[in-house]
Amino acid sequence: MKQMTENNRVLLVDDDRDLLSLLSMRLENGGYEPVKAGSGEEALAQVELARPHAVITDLRMGGMDGMALADCIHRKNPALPVIILTAHGSIPDAVQATKNGVFAFLTKPYNSRELLSQLEKALRVSGICHDSEAPPPESWREEIITRSPLMEDLLSQARLVAESEASICLRGDSGTGKELLAKAIHKASPRSKQPFIAVNCAAIPELLLESELFGHAKGAFTGATRDHPGLFQAAHGGTLFLDEIGDMPPALQVKLLRALQEQQVRPVGNTSTVKVDVRIISATHKDLDAEVRDGNFREDLYYRLNVVILEIPSLAERREDILFLANHFLLTFRRGSKKNIRGFSAEAIELLVSAPWPGNVRQLCNVVEQTVVLSTTPIISAKLVKKALRQQSGQFPSFADARRQFEQEYLAGLLKITDGNVTRASRLARRNRTDFYKLLQRHTLDPADFKPAKS
Repeated sequence: MKQMTENNRVLLVDDDRDLLSLLSMRLENGGYEPVKAGSGEEALAQVELARPHAVITDLRMGGMDGMALADCIHRKNPALPVIILTAHGSIPDAVQATKNGVFAFLTKPYNSRELLSQLEKALRVSGICHDSEAPPPESWREEIITRSPLMEDLLSQARLVAESEASICLRGDSGTGKELLAKAIHKASPRSKQPFIAVNCAAIPELLLESELFGHAKGAFTGATRDHPGLFQAAHGGTLFLDEIGDMPPALQVKLLRALQEQQVRPVGNTSTVKVDVRIISATHKDLDAEVRDGNFREDLYYRLNVVILEIPSLAERREDILFLANHFLLTFRRGSKKNIRGFSAEAIELLVSAPWPGNVRQLCNVVEQTVVLSTTPIISAKLVKKALRQQSGQFPSFADARRQFEQEYLAGLLKITDGNVTRASRLARRNRTDFYKLLQRHTLDPADFKPAKS
């Protein structure tokens, strides 16, 4: 049985008191806190008083019916999920209900398991609460907010490699959370009690980067008024995260390789070396294979850093996380703003879920923060979301984003001209079927969607 929490409050609406009591008992047994209302009008008052996290209502009632109730609820609380129960169900009713924003439409006599399953799903999709039976995230990964199978697979791999001393390279577009994953790996490793030090190789000028990494001796250059140990020494015993390693200048790549091979560094202006014990996690948004082929990145350093490669999916590849993350950021920024913002309108949610998100999780965070700051109502409107997205979409797409878009359009075009025949499409693309299927999966393309409709 699920333990009852403050996030499990459900408003039950039915003008049949006996059925209302029966339904209430079943929800209590399922770990929910039921709040009862005998009419649609009473339910509207309870929405304001009890602030439920979901509503289950009968369709046919004296006075206001379930559809009208759902409509009234969603005008003020568009993110509040509503499930309708009725003995008079029909396909047209169900279609109309879902078009009007009703989460689920179940006929009486209802199956208790199905009802509880739909209720749990409604709460998850709305982002309002979490299943109290689900174990909390392990402490090493508690900062990573996800329910995506892709991310869960990635985290499983990360947990395995964390136990080793192998160097790890994280690949992913800007804004996907590479540093967050690097921290999680460090926390899951035997080095977790020792320092985690992060440095962005692209953000520090070449002349300063060597000093930052390896340290310098007093008087080594103008302004060096004291000895500086450097980040390798600061991370001794722990983990050094080298972000945007693909932007490291060639001259420094040589010195980094030597430091990794010999496990010692020589500070700038010093003749002696210092032993260091550091686990390296690197990250890049660049295609290092191409950089090596073009002579921009040393092949020997590439193999030293890329013992294990972990690919972080873009936000567009994990769309099930968008609303989950948006609600998480909303709660965070709401506390700081002291505003009583309860959620996003239905239209705003649609915009968030369908947006391309070239800036990934970082862009989503910025959009939510902007909408919270500018919102003057308890529900964030689609207009505010649209404005925030428009202001951030003026950037020219990155090469990775442009390539992803081209790949998706190219694959969709092949499926279209072959009527969804994967064998023919892969032959046209000159790729084997296995690779072609992987590409389709990466871009969430289903060949069945391109097959001609049966007459």
